[in-house]
Amino acid sequence: MSQVLPAPANAPADARAPRTVDETGLPFFFLAELLGKILFQRGQLRLAELAAHTKLNVSVIDPLIAFLRSEKLCEVARIGNSGTDADLCYMLTEAGRARAQAALGRNAYAGPAPVTLAAYVAQVAAHSVANMQVTRGAMAATFDGVVVNPVVLDQIGAGMNSGCALFLHGAAGSGKTYLAERLRDLLVGTIAVPHALMVDGEVIPFFDNVQHCVTEAAVTEAPSLDRGSAPDGRWIRGVRRPAALAGGELTLDMLDLRFDPHTRLYQAPPHLKSNNGIFIIDDLGRQRCTPEALMNRWIVPMDRNVDYLTLHTGHTFQVPFDVIVVFSSNFVPQRLSDGAFLRRLGYKIEVPAASTDEYARLFRQACESVGVAFDAASFDYLLTCHRERGVPLLACYPRDLMRQLRDLARYEDRAPELSRRTLDWAWDNYFAAGAPGRPASQERRERGTTEYEHA
Repeated sequence: MSQVLPAPANAPADARAPRTVDETGLPFFFLAELLGKILFQRGQLRLAELAAHTKLNVSVIDPLIAFLRSEKLCEVARIGNSGTDADLCYMLTEAGRARAQAALGRNAYAGPAPVTLAAYVAQVAAHSVANMQVTRGAMAATFDGVVVNPVVLDQIGAGMNSGCALFLHGAAGSGKTYLAERLRDLLVGTIAVPHALMVDGEVIPFFDNVQHCVTEAAVTEAPSLDRGSAPDGRWIRGVRRPAALAGGELTLDMLDLRFDPHTRLYQAPPHLKSNNGIFIIDDLGRQRCTPEALMNRWIVPMDRNVDYLTLHTGHTFQVPFDVIVVFSSNFVPQRLSDGAFLRRLGYKIEVPAASTDEYARLFRQACESVGVAFDAASFDYLLTCHRERGVPLLACYPRDLMRQLRDLARYEDRAPELSRRTLDWAWDNYFAAGAPGRPASQERRERGTTEYEHA
C-alpha cells in the first residue's frame, strides 16, 4: 500500500501554542493592528472570544490589549455581574476605530493570526510528497474494479514515485481524466494547513474549504485559556492531502498571487494550496492561454521545486512547489511544447483505446450500471459497428451508449432493453451518423423500426 514517512517531531504545526508575542514570530504592532481590525468588525468582545477568533492564547493577547488601552485606542466595559474578568468586554474608541479603518483599507484580513512564511515552508518540507512511496499493491487496490491497461497502470505507478510531472495523452474519451482524478486516492496521510500566511507585512488567506478537506475529528482547537501545551491553533490539522483540478478555465493570472483592490484581500493560487498533494491540469491545449505560455510558467517550479510570487507592493518571494503535477491532453506532447519543457515531463504516458477484452469488461459494467443483462450477441453486433465504421474502442463509449438506452426506457416507461434496435438508436444519437455514406434515418426505415421514423 502507499506509505509516507512520518513528519519530524519538530514540524511547526506540532509545536505548542505560542505563549508570548515573540513566540508567534509576528511583529507586535501587526498583532495589535489585527486585534483592532477584529474589534472594528465584531464590536465588543470578551478576552476569551478574542482568543478564539485569533487562535492565540490569552497570554499573547493580554499585552496587546494593554498597549491598545494605553494608546487610548481601546476601552473596557463590564457587562456581567460575576465580579470576574470574564465580565470584561473590549471595544474600540473613536480613535481606535479610525486607526482600524485605515488598517482595513490597506489589507482587509481580520481572521485568525497568520503563521510566518518560514514556518509554512518548514511544514511543507515535513510532509513532502517526495517522501511518499506508491507500490504496485497500492495501485492495484486503488484501481480495483477499474478497467485500465496494465502497462499504463505500471507507468503511472512508477511515475508517482519519480517526483516528476506526468503527461497523460490519448484520444478524447480514452479515460485520461478519470485516471488522473483517481490518483488522489494514492495520497496517504494528512497534513496541517495554516489559516493564513504573513509575508512582508501582508496577510494571505490560505485555508480553502473547497480545496482543503478536514478528514479527522481533531481539527483546529480553540486556544486554551491556561498556559499549558495546547497545539498552535493557527494550523488546521487532519487535512487530507489536496487534489486540485483545473481545466479549460485556467489562465496564467490564476497561477499568480492576486490582490483584489475592492475587497483588499489576497487570493492564493491553486497550486500553492495544493502543496503536499496533486495538481491536475485537464484538457491541456484548450485553456484560454497558449500551451507554450502555460508550460513556460511551469518550467522553473517543476525543475527546482520552488515558485516565485509577487505581492501587490512589488515584493517577490519564494514558496515551495511540493506538488505532483499531472497534465492530461488529447494532443501528443511534441505538439504542445518544445524539448526544454518535455525534458521536465518525466513520464509521457499514452492512454490507448481499449482492447476487445477490456471493452467487453467496460460494456458489462455499463450494463450493470443501468440494470440491463449483458447479451453477447448484442455486444458482438456493437463490435461490428465499431469495426465497419472505423470507430476506436474508447473507454467512454459503453457508459455513454448505455445511458442513452436508459434514457429511452424512461421515456417509454419500460425496463431498459439491450438489442440491435436500441443499440442502433443510441449509436445514431451519439455519433450523429449511421454507416458510412448512408443516413441514419434510411437505416432505420430499412430495418422497419417505424417507431423512430419521425426524423
